[in-house]
Amino acid sequence: MINYPTFKQLVQKNRTFRRFVQKVRISRSTLRALVDLARLSASGGNVQPLKYLLSGDSRQNALIFPCLAWAGYLKPWPGPAAGERPSAYIIILGDTILSRDFACDQGIAAQSIMLGAAARGLGGCMIGSIRRARLRQVLKIPQRYTILLVLALGKPAEKVVLEKVQNENIKYWRDRKNVHHVPKRSLKDIILG
Repeated sequence: MINYPTFKQLVQKNRTFRRFVQKVRISRSTLRALVDLARLSASGGNVQPLKYLLSGDSRQNALIFPCLAWAGYLKPWPGPAAGERPSAYIIILGDTILSRDFACDQGIAAQSIMLGAAARGLGGCMIGSIRRARLRQVLKIPQRYTILLVLALGKPAEKVVLEKVQNENIKYWRDRKNVHHVPKRSLKDIILG
């Protein structure tokens, strides 16, 4: 019998990873299964306006990578080096023929995909800092689709630990051993009543 993690453990396991074991491939069937989790998730007004571009191909991944910015708090880090880059991407698009307002649909979809990835032993990073015009051009994305998020996926090659926020400093950081530290506010600090 499989010992499934509790939901809280799955959420804790679902960290933002920015370095991966690039040679570990993610199959197209796995990417499709992750998008299926998004498909089954809630959508504002049940409009379901999101579409997805899948990339597990190293040549296409090489086109996507330079269109992304990584880890704003880790200046001047340019992102993962060759060998540590994502082995797959899911690009979340909004179909403007179905809706002009995507509300929080992409966040719901992205979290469902990332939780599914964590359950499979994968990790990822939700990226909103995108060179959209360049990505549209290199992937030939039609104008009817708004580029909302890029999900970078792979087998994690880094350790991420949660820390207590100290002196209101919420900036994540890396220590000398390259362990990634993420400050989180306490439960008592976020519940108002």
